[in-house]
Formats: sequence, C-alpha cells, structure tokens
Amino acid sequence: MTRKLRMGMIGGGIGSFIGDVHRKAAALDGMIELVCGAFSSSPEKSIASGKDFYLPEDRCYKDYEEMIAKEKMLPEDQRMNFAAIVTPNHMHFTPAKLALENGFHVVCDKPMTLTLEEAIELEKIVTKSGLLFALTHNYTGHPLVKQAKAMVTNDVLGNIRKIQVQYLQGWLSTSVEKTGHKQASWRVDPSKSGIGGALGDIGTHAENLVEYITGLKIEELAADLGRFGKGRVLDDDGNLLIRMENGAKGTMSFSQIALGEENNLSIKVYGEKGSLEWHQENPNQLITHWLKEPKKIFTPNGNDLYPEALNSSRIPAGHPEGYLEAFATIYKNFAIHLMAVLSNKTIEKPDYPTVNDGIRGMKFIYAAVESDKNNATWTKI
Repeated sequence: MTRKLRMGMIGGGIGSFIGDVHRKAAALDGMIELVCGAFSSSPEKSIASGKDFYLPEDRCYKDYEEMIAKEKMLPEDQRMNFAAIVTPNHMHFTPAKLALENGFHVVCDKPMTLTLEEAIELEKIVTKSGLLFALTHNYTGHPLVKQAKAMVTNDVLGNIRKIQVQYLQGWLSTSVEKTGHKQASWRVDPSKSGIGGALGDIGTHAENLVEYITGLKIEELAADLGRFGKGRVLDDDGNLLIRMENGAKGTMSFSQIALGEENNLSIKVYGEKGSLEWHQENPNQLITHWLKEPKKIFTPNGNDLYPEALNSSRIPAGHPEGYLEAFATIYKNFAIHLMAVLSNKTIEKPDYPTVNDGIRGMKFIYAAVESDKNNATWTKI
C-alpha cells in the first residue's frame, strides 16, 4: 500500500489515559492515522475531543452508531479501515459487533468482553466476517518477550516443567473508587468490569503472558481470590495454582492492593535444559540460566536474538524500549496484516493477539471465579 491505514476510535476522549496510549502507539511506526472517532458517551465531550485531536468537524461523531453508519457511507478511499475500541469492558462487545457487521476490522482492549457468552458470540462474528480482530495484550509486544517465546518454541529450554508469574499493583490499597477516581470506579463495578476485578484487569495479562511465551494452555487451576477493599464485591487480589497441558506446574499471583507495588509483572519459566525470567519494570533484560553454561542476559538488538525479537526493536542497543513501544508492536503487526489484506496479498499472519486469545482470557476469568466459589477446587478451563 502507498498510504497509511485510517483508524476510527471508540472511547478514549479528553482525559483518557488508555485512549492517549492507543493513539500514540498506533502512530509510532507511521503506518496508521486517526481520521475519526466517537470518543465519549457524552456527545458534547466526544465532539470536543475530536476537535482537540485536530480532526475535521464532520468526522467527530456523537456516538459510535453514528460513526459506523456515516463512515460506511463514505467512499472506500476515505472511510476508516478499522475501529479501535478503548472503552471500559462493558462497552467492548456491542461496538465491536456493529463494526464487524458493517465491514470494519477491529482492534479492542482487553479483556475482550464483559461476559463469556459475549466472547463466544464475538468469536463467531469474527469468523463469519473474515475480518481481522486484534486484542491489545500489549506486554507480548516487548522484544524480549518475543525472544523468550522463540527460545521455548525452538526447544532451547527443553521440556517446560515449572512456571511462576505475578502481576502486582498497589493503587487500590485504599478506597479510591469512593473519591471520584474514574479508573477505579468502573473497575470495581461488576456491571462495567464483569465478574472479575483485578482478575480481569491484570490477571488476564498474566494468563496471556504464560500461554504466549510457553505456547502451552493452562488446563486447570485452583484459585483463592481476595476482596480486601471495604464494600468491594469484585476481587482485588488473587493466588492461583495452575496445571499446564503438558503436565508442567505453576503459580500465579496478582494484586491491586499490594502496597508499594507499581506495575510488577514478572514471569519465570523453568525447563529441563535452562530457565528464563523477565520483569516488566526492567523490560530490556531477559535473564537466562543453563544446566552446563554460565548465566546469560539478553538485551534488545543484542547478539543471539531471534528474528522475532529483532523485528520488534526500533532503536539501537543500549537505548531503553518500554510500554509504548510494546503497545505499538501490536498495532504494527496488525497493520502489516491489514495492509496485505487490503492489497489482496497473502502473507503469514504477523504475531499479534486475536479473538482466540480473548476467548482464552474470558474462560480463564470464569474458571478462576468458579474455583474460588468452591473453596479453591481444581477447575478446568
């Protein structure tokens, strides 16, 4: 293609953290431009947001229904190519469904839907439409996460035996949802967040990272969920035992009431011949240990990286790459795929999370909640 892809955004208006992240990430590699949007449930704020983002007034829509209807009426060389959905969980399914049914590809925040039933229906809609659907599990975009996955895929570690993963935050240590904190208020509300609190918000990142790096599915789990915030009905803490499909064992811990923690996502994978560990707060090091060799630390654009890792690095070795770049990798790989589709070219699908990862995440949430209700009994996903 000789032009940028055209993106429409649903949600993410003025003051939205995640909307700003999506816009910056989508623009980072110069392959995507924002052309329209319905940025808020408030028509006035939506239009004001669009103007603040320097969009033409006729491409600033009052709501996503208007956006999808009017964009569809535009000539093919002007309308948006895909919609990016950056709303709270309860507002993922309906706009995604409407966009797909009207011929637009979709990028969606995680978890994919409010309920498992919605996720299953959305998977059917995506399959029937033949359109692309990307889910922004952004941590899989880090170069050294891709290096870790490639090492497991190429059997460098040998058979995987043990996994430890944690995702610890402390920002809900106090009842900030009662102070008008917008990000907290919807996350502790089951009608907007779904049946999982921290489980859905960050536990699904831990689940996805485990399955992405190892290439193995979590077969069953035993979950002990906590609700420490006064009056909270959704979990804000959790500890799980996990069993992988190959017989490997694992532990998972996540929390949003771990006082002092910021964004401590870490994973360790132990194999027969070697092990690896990666820490999101220090993402530019992949630490490995070996049965008969010295400890080795990989860095982005360093020596001995697999192509999958090198292709996700944008800057010379020694320069830190972080959150926005990892997010941008999801958009870049999605854009490469979509550009090929629009050019009627057949390529091997680039590496980005899809609707299938969304289904896995929702099944994980439901299995963990069910296990917790039954005193942490083993529950199959």
